[in-house]
Amino acid sequence: MDSEAGTAQSTPPEPTPPELEAVGLTGLRWDNRFVDELPVDPSTLNRPRQVHHAVASRVQPVVAPAPALVAWSSEVSDMLGIDRRAWTDQPELMARVFSGSLLLPGMDPHAACYGGHQFGHWAGQLGDGRAISLGEVADDRGGHHTLQLKGAGPTPYSRSADGMAVLRSSIREFLCSEAMHHLGIATTRALSLVVTGDKVVRDILYDGNPRPEPGAVVCRVAPSFIRFGNFQLFAARQETDELRQLTDFTIDHSFPHLVDRYPQGGNERYHAFFDEVCTTTLAMVIDWMRVGFVHGVMNTDNMSIHGATIDYGPYGWLEGFDPGWTPNTTDAAHRRYRYGHQPQIAQWNLLQLANALVQLTGETQPLERSLHRYAEDHERDNAAMWRAKTGLVGTGYDVAADEVVAELFELLVATETDMTIFFRRLADIESTGAATRSDDDLVAPLADAYYLDGAAAEVTAATATWLRRYCELAARAPGSDEDRRAAMNAVNPNYVLRNYLAQLAIDAAERDDFEPVVELLDVLRTPYAEIDGRRSFAEPRPDWARNRPGCSQLSCSS
Repeated sequence: MDSEAGTAQSTPPEPTPPELEAVGLTGLRWDNRFVDELPVDPSTLNRPRQVHHAVASRVQPVVAPAPALVAWSSEVSDMLGIDRRAWTDQPELMARVFSGSLLLPGMDPHAACYGGHQFGHWAGQLGDGRAISLGEVADDRGGHHTLQLKGAGPTPYSRSADGMAVLRSSIREFLCSEAMHHLGIATTRALSLVVTGDKVVRDILYDGNPRPEPGAVVCRVAPSFIRFGNFQLFAARQETDELRQLTDFTIDHSFPHLVDRYPQGGNERYHAFFDEVCTTTLAMVIDWMRVGFVHGVMNTDNMSIHGATIDYGPYGWLEGFDPGWTPNTTDAAHRRYRYGHQPQIAQWNLLQLANALVQLTGETQPLERSLHRYAEDHERDNAAMWRAKTGLVGTGYDVAADEVVAELFELLVATETDMTIFFRRLADIESTGAATRSDDDLVAPLADAYYLDGAAAEVTAATATWLRRYCELAARAPGSDEDRRAAMNAVNPNYVLRNYLAQLAIDAAERDDFEPVVELLDVLRTPYAEIDGRRSFAEPRPDWARNRPGCSQLSCSS
């Protein structure tokens, strides 16, 4: 869900003077099929209210008082067909457009209507409380992209909030969207980050200490922003005609191969659609687990129908390996969305989507089969992922490899061990001669993965014992140690968006120094490499960041 508390002033953006159109924007082909083909709220009244029988409400973004471009993604710009010269030659104009202050011909701004389960409880209507989609752009390769502004003002779904976003949360969303893409994980993308010149009042820890902060807007990009909650709300309200229209629309445009496979439509097509959503959702979550990413707020309204990571709020990256860790202060008591529970939560969320779709099909068994297959596939794919992370990929010893991985989990939580660094260093272990080397010598390559000043003696001994068994298996894998190292380093990143790195970039930005944001974005473009002069971005969390807000846990306002 995209909403935050505060106040805002809503002023319609000015229309675009033709002479101000950026050279890179004139060729954008706007094709707003979501609001053209589906039922839209007939009212344009922009105040909190219940909206029925509609996928969205048309709404105008707020005009920012002094928008300024902070950063932009060259890769997303290229994907959309925006000439890079527009960003460098006309940054003021680009800031106005991608803050929502200047609407281009063809844009059709709107906020989506959806519901969802939050922390396991049905919350009813939620909707885009601080997100406004400008419209959809078709590219030259047959792709279709929705451009959405996060933090551009209130909508009918803002409830008591202002629809704005602060700079710190916007930096976190901008950087993580692109970081996840470059890690090879399905995600929404981020085109640009613009400061608005406004002050937005937020209480970061919900402890009664609100303060004004710089406002900002992220332009994020996805094939669509359709969520599980879009289907759930129609089903909960028994708006079956609209549920069917939305489901058919989603399949027609985002799963067209299912139209070809099931030309007669009907339940088979709907069941195949759900089955594919199960598959892509599992693949996404397995990738989260691989890199140590914790979403933090896996409500059903934060689950994309495309199996892509969406809504970067109180997310975090495992530093010390802890399956029970959650970055979300709201979730601190029950840890529903903890790292180790994410695959099960995704399955529970899929069950809620199935409960919505059964209203169309009247058949539960095919949907149940897909959910059972999710569980079976998770067991298989999760095991394969951990074998790949440890380099124990081969034939004939999967059971032994799985046992070694299970023993490793016990070791990683025995002392505070940096997940990212441990697996990079594990790739450097030589598989030959382990039986005759001393414990200290064998464990030495892993030394900087431990947050203590070296692992305790008993942990060192246990790790050395484990390493000897690990090396015995690694020596049986096809190829050399160099081959194993290359394969491991291709799935175990060197650079991730560590919580404290994001916070350092935020600290600088709040002093009007945006260079650290740009530099961090550049580092995150090559997460599996080792870049000269960038070692500091691959170091463990410093002590000062252990309990600092923004570095350890975050609220939904972060």
